[in-house]
Amino acid sequence: MMDINWNKDAETKFNQLIEKIPVFLRDVAAEKVSKRAQGFAQQENRMEMTEKDLVDALFKETPFGFHGPLKTDMQVVGIDYTKYGYEK
Repeated sequence: MMDINWNKDAETKFNQLIEKIPVFLRDVAAEKVSKRAQGFAQQENRMEMTEKDLVDALFKETPFGFHGPLKTDMQVVGIDYTKYGYEK
C-alpha cells in the first residue's frame, strides 16, 4: 500500500475540523475521514491528500443531518466547499 499523506494546508484544516467533533466521536471520525480521503487520492494515483479529498471525505462520512453544522465548521476554518460542487 502506498504511503499517502496530507498536504500541509489540508492537514491543518483536517485537525481543526476534527477538534470540533465531540470528544467521544473524534477518534472514529478522524480515522474514517482520513481513510476515505486516502482512498480518493489512491484512485487518482496521488501521493498526497488535498483539501478536495478532505471535503469529499467529510461529506461522505458525515450523516446528512449534520451537513449544516459541518458546512459552518468548514467555513470557520477557511474551506470554500462550494468550489468542489457542494451547495451552500
